[in-house]
Amino acid sequence: MRKHILVLAALLPLLLCADERPSVEQLFAVKTVKVQQTSAARAQTNYGFVRAEDSRMYDVSPRFGGYVEKLYADTRYRRVKKGEALAEVYSPEVLQAKEDYLTALRFNATRPSPEMLRSLREKLTLLGVSRAEIDAVRSGMKAASLTTIHAPASGWLFEKSVVEGSAFKAGMKLFTIVNLERVWVEAALYQQELPRLASLSDFTVSVSGVERAYPAKKLTLYPDIDPKAATVTLRLAVDNPRGELLPGMYATVTAAAAALPLLTLPRTAVLRKNGAWYVFRAGDFKGVFEPVKIEVKPLDKDRFEVVSGLNAGDEVAGDALFMLDADAQISGLE
Repeated sequence: MRKHILVLAALLPLLLCADERPSVEQLFAVKTVKVQQTSAARAQTNYGFVRAEDSRMYDVSPRFGGYVEKLYADTRYRRVKKGEALAEVYSPEVLQAKEDYLTALRFNATRPSPEMLRSLREKLTLLGVSRAEIDAVRSGMKAASLTTIHAPASGWLFEKSVVEGSAFKAGMKLFTIVNLERVWVEAALYQQELPRLASLSDFTVSVSGVERAYPAKKLTLYPDIDPKAATVTLRLAVDNPRGELLPGMYATVTAAAAALPLLTLPRTAVLRKNGAWYVFRAGDFKGVFEPVKIEVKPLDKDRFEVVSGLNAGDEVAGDALFMLDADAQISGLE
């Protein structure tokens, strides 16, 4: 771009004869804008996926072996509540422990032995027998042959590995329950975005097909980088009381830094040429504009932040591309 001052008024006689060039009215109707000083929060957008929170995933793995006699949680992806019966099972080990406890209760009636009772009751507890079932042995003085397996938490039944009549060993995973009242969103950040992470706050998560946006809390930045995509994973926590966010959903994460004072210009007022950014600054006389090299950073889809080269209140042409075109056509008349 030539370092000269574009004087539109001086070319009035020539422009009157140029039918295919901008008219005098067009050139003198150049709209100008002023560099605005404002405070704005810099926004950043990233993308990621919804996933279940590790601490809200529960495996149901009995501490004893046995056989499934009655299966209540008989289908995957059904909702269960904490304490709900999942299955009734027969376990020789548990039945023997119940009978030992019952024998101790009868013995205790004639020869008090609280330590023995406490020990046998603790054994049933460690096997995973519910307190209500243990109390039933004591109150009814009878050892039930079946033991109930209860849901340890409310959530969705994501996995089920048994059917009625199945045999299982101690420690075998029978069910997996996932609570989705709070989920994680794992967003990918590029390496160049990491320096700004500390200043970002007010994270918001939105998902296509879900009307509302969800506030999110920044949890942790994973200490490794994906070598293929050169991205780092940021984990966010999102409260999900309605259960609208489901694992695997593609999510948009928006964050903003604290509002800071800065100078702004509309994107239309700025022109990039030969790897540099320019504006046409208005001179002291009407129709006089000077190309000025500046430094800018994108602020949003409509504005640039002016880093250097202009001051608040400076007046520039509102349409830099039009000015460049006019300059080129006028230069052809010289």
